[in-house]
Amino acid sequence: MAFFGAYAVLGPNGLIALGDYKRQLVAREKQYAALDQRRTMLQNRVTLLDPRHANPDMVDELVRKELNVAHPDEVIVPLK
Repeated sequence: MAFFGAYAVLGPNGLIALGDYKRQLVAREKQYAALDQRRTMLQNRVTLLDPRHANPDMVDELVRKELNVAHPDEVIVPLK
């Protein structure tokens, strides 16, 4: 009985490991929130680049960046 009691407290899935699991959960939730925010941003950019109705400002920004005509200090101001 003592062995099973000690294992329940000190084992890899015991009560002491519970605190570590909670810390890992908090870290993973923060990581998930950051990834979800990044996914939302990327999803918005994909929507703006939809070939059926692409946003002209987004297309212009990407073309200028890819062709290396935009300067790093340049600010692109949308007209609408």
